[in-house]
Amino acid sequence: MQTWVALLRGINVGGRNRMSMSDLATTFESADCHSVRTYIQSGNVVFSSSSRSKRDLNKKLSNAIEGKFGFRPHVFLLTAADFRDAVAKNPFAESVAEPKSLHFFFLDAIPESPNPTDIVELAAPTERFQLIGNVFYLHAPDGIGRSKLAAGVERRLGVPTTARNFTTIQNLVSLLAVD
Repeated sequence: MQTWVALLRGINVGGRNRMSMSDLATTFESADCHSVRTYIQSGNVVFSSSSRSKRDLNKKLSNAIEGKFGFRPHVFLLTAADFRDAVAKNPFAESVAEPKSLHFFFLDAIPESPNPTDIVELAAPTERFQLIGNVFYLHAPDGIGRSKLAAGVERRLGVPTTARNFTTIQNLVSLLAVD
């Protein structure tokens, strides 16, 4: 069995794409997932599956979610090892004391040719960021709600993203430790 982390994009936001986490867990179980655990209402799921193919598993989960809830959110899948690796590569480790100001943007793919100048021009003077593989790390001490960079990073990188703050990241690491 492979342990996975699923991050669903755009659910339970602004009253749209609503789903309970217990229904989501049941949906994952109906798609042959085991040891399903969820964290908060934003679609964070840790589970095990006999599937080794990220693509096949993503399709199976997306179909199951659409069948149950009537919409198809973007599902970002990471193996437990890849998720832990993203945490280990955090370039702003000194910022973990402010977990709500540190954000990990998980990318659907590694951007083909990101233009650093395009990204820098969006950053506030207090913000720091770094792209490592398929994770964009952002330290936004003035808050993510005020960040033009957070709002524009997906467009500038040219690939779908979903973001989680470091509090969520820590809790998902804790859920991974249960296995």
